[in-house]
Amino acid sequence: MKFYRLFFLSIVMITAGSAKAQTSGGGVIYPVLGKNDTIRVAGTNDNGVMIPWISLQEVVISATRLFKSPEDRAAYNRLRYNVMKVMPYALFAKRRYEQLEKDLALATDKKSQKILVKQCDQEIKDMFNREIKELTISQGQILTKLIDREVGRTTYEIVKETKGGVTAFLYQSVARVVGHNLKSKYNPSEERDIEAIILSSGFYQ
Repeated sequence: MKFYRLFFLSIVMITAGSAKAQTSGGGVIYPVLGKNDTIRVAGTNDNGVMIPWISLQEVVISATRLFKSPEDRAAYNRLRYNVMKVMPYALFAKRRYEQLEKDLALATDKKSQKILVKQCDQEIKDMFNREIKELTISQGQILTKLIDREVGRTTYEIVKETKGGVTAFLYQSVARVVGHNLKSKYNPSEERDIEAIILSSGFYQ
């Protein structure tokens, strides 16, 4: 009787050892694959156990906005229109200055760097002459904040770094005359409506 018990226990141990050998390699335990598991996915080693995972797109869930009055709704709609109007310009500035920083890092001398900065500045001016000069004061104020949001630096700081402090001061002086402030920074907690509009706009999809 003891012989049969010992024999049965040996079979169980051998079977378990065989199953572990099939699902592990190099001390790492891998999940047992089914016949329909044909899609390759990423995996993370969690204390010797390989955990499969896949990356999912971010899903933003927002509640329906309720307004206290028709005036509040109209004000929000104007804000949304203005944000949607200037957001492409902020994204353009972000892409252009990111490219400028990459180009400057590869430039071999100051002369080449000056040429790159001049080219970037000219592209920004061309865009200003074509479209941005038609913006309203409110749209211009939003744009300066969104540039800080996207680039991580205020418009004043960008001009100062690329054109120098004197030019930045002159640009700021002109901007203040028409109600703009190139030093405007973006604070998501203070600009909750703008942030909500941007996140639901589809610009990052």
